Amino acid sequence: MKLLDFVVGEAIVVELGAAGKEEAIREMVGGLHQAGKLSDGDLEAVVKAILGREELGSTGIGQGVAVPHTRHPTLSRLIGTVAISRRGVDFAALDGEPVDVFFLLVSPQNQPGDHLRALENISRHLKNDRFVALLRQARTREGVIEVLSEADTGSI
Repeated sequence: MKLLDFVVGEAIVVELGAAGKEEAIREMVGGLHQAGKLSDGDLEAVVKAILGREELGSTGIGQGVAVPHTRHPTLSRLIGTVAISRRGVDFAALDGEPVDVFFLLVSPQNQPGDHLRALENISRHLKNDRFVALLRQARTREGVIEVLSEADTGSI
């Protein structure tokens, strides 16, 4: 599974305006909605599902990175987005540091294997310091897509 198999290019946010966790999640899920990947009726339910997952433990994994995620019954396929914050977001990360790189993932309830494969793929790439640095440097959606594409082909 490649990153660009599920990351919705039109939903990528390169100037996340949020300062806090809920605001950041709303902004990213809103991007998926604006890209036509979530219906009006599902928008709030997906936000609440992700916030519910965050109550179990922060998905801010440290070193400025977070991977908020959930499964939702109304989705028919795995979708995700990437967001970059220039000022950092208080996301209750495990190391207490602000988060500036986000991968948000939403998958169908009945496809746990895809959800886990996507999380594993994201996690593997996020361990690559060069990959994370290139994402932080990206200033456009196209720039983020280029970084994801390079990661998918193994050139990063």
